[in-house]
Amino acid sequence: MVYRLSPPRPNRQCALCYAELGTCIKKSGGHYTYILEAFGPLPAFVRVWVELLIIRPAATAVISLAFGRYILEPFFMQCEIPELAIKLITAVGITLVMVLNSTSVSWSARIQMFLTFCKLVAILIIIVPGVIQLIKGETQHFKNAFAGNDASVLGLPLAFYSGMYAYSGWFYLNFVTEEVENPEKNIPLAICISMIIVTVGYVLTNVAYFTTISAGELLLSKAVAVTFAERLMGNFSLAVPVFVALSCFGSMNGGIFAVSRMFFVASREGHLPEILSMIHVRKHTPLPAVIVLHPLTMIMLFNGDLYSLLNFLSFARWLFIGLVVAGLIYLRYKRPDMPRPFKVPLFIPALFSFTCLFMVALSLYSDPVNTGIGFAITLTGIPAYYLFIVWDKKPKWFRKLLDRVTRTLQILLEVIPSEEDQKS
Repeated sequence: MVYRLSPPRPNRQCALCYAELGTCIKKSGGHYTYILEAFGPLPAFVRVWVELLIIRPAATAVISLAFGRYILEPFFMQCEIPELAIKLITAVGITLVMVLNSTSVSWSARIQMFLTFCKLVAILIIIVPGVIQLIKGETQHFKNAFAGNDASVLGLPLAFYSGMYAYSGWFYLNFVTEEVENPEKNIPLAICISMIIVTVGYVLTNVAYFTTISAGELLLSKAVAVTFAERLMGNFSLAVPVFVALSCFGSMNGGIFAVSRMFFVASREGHLPEILSMIHVRKHTPLPAVIVLHPLTMIMLFNGDLYSLLNFLSFARWLFIGLVVAGLIYLRYKRPDMPRPFKVPLFIPALFSFTCLFMVALSLYSDPVNTGIGFAITLTGIPAYYLFIVWDKKPKWFRKLLDRVTRTLQILLEVIPSEEDQKS
């Protein structure tokens, strides 16, 4: 049976495209796997290259900075939180997440379920008082809420990146497709249900904010949920930053859990060092694929602020998400007989991929420094591909050195090739 959908809202377009890709390409790896299937090894290698060097370290740093700020809010209610304190507690949070994902897959999944519950509780704590405020007629902040804002074209990329960053996350399930039971049914179902919940929840949360906080105050606040809670909840307001921090911790955990599978799959395909496809001998976790992110994430954390990091990572992320969605269109023509249990109208991927690529091109003009650095690092993936992957006549000393490093890391980390690698 093929499910066809009517035109969705824009923020669900890409999610539906990934639902189709997840049902017709039943391999883990997400973006990397879909680009590999559609366009071949070179763009797929560049995708995992920038994921390792730019996207995942910067994305983890962004969400973890929010975690660090909110977890410290109850201790600095009357004064400004020192930036160094935020970054230090953030570093502790990042380390805890990586230790958790290196220790136990089952515990990581269980804790993720609990943290998702905390996320929903945090949203409800904000929405319910907001609805009560609406019933009381508190709508004065909705009038001319967007008046006086700069609506220039140059501001569009950051607005697009910020909005889509809030709604992103639909693709994480596609990173673990091989671990999903009955993916033909469960991937589209999970993506559609989650996007509806996220869209409704986030829209109502912002509506709730505007019942109490003006647009100017919202822009000046560094922790909007805390500002909202302080005005409406009294002593109970201390619970809000705690729940928001747990929500951010859940996002960190889910991102690391998913992307380590991408590195695992890329290593299995020969596009990353062999050590990254190995698992711990007792805990059966992809230990090397998890801990490889730690040093790069720390560099991003201590050398960037929230918005520069967002622009820095978003250029590469949305360039390749646009390419993935364009790959869906290409696969319709390249492999028309591929089974597609879930199918979206063709104009949806066409519109979304065009929007992504347009915003990416525009961001090179609106923020040439951060996006230019991201673009330059992305381009380094091309010579890296030919140097590390295509060139098979490497000096004997170099190959021996790689083998020695791999064996040493195996002993230190106590990892072995996975069962799939042993079979192959």
